Amino acid sequence: MIVKIPKEFDSKFRFILVAAERAKQIQNGAPPKIQSKSRKPAHIAIEETRLGLVEWEILEEAQDEEEE
Repeated sequence: MIVKIPKEFDSKFRFILVAAERAKQIQNGAPPKIQSKSRKPAHIAIEETRLGLVEWEILEEAQDEEEE
């Protein structure tokens, strides 16, 4: 399966992380957001992520108060 990474993602690694987390949600019972021929959670999650149906954000690392 060859997937073109959307421009919203700064790296292939981040795309895979987002899709993997979505696949876990589907495995744990979350309903798919698309109709798919595939029953595999990973394939469904990759397609949802590619279509921009999975919300994600980069969280800033928490800093200790002592450093400020």
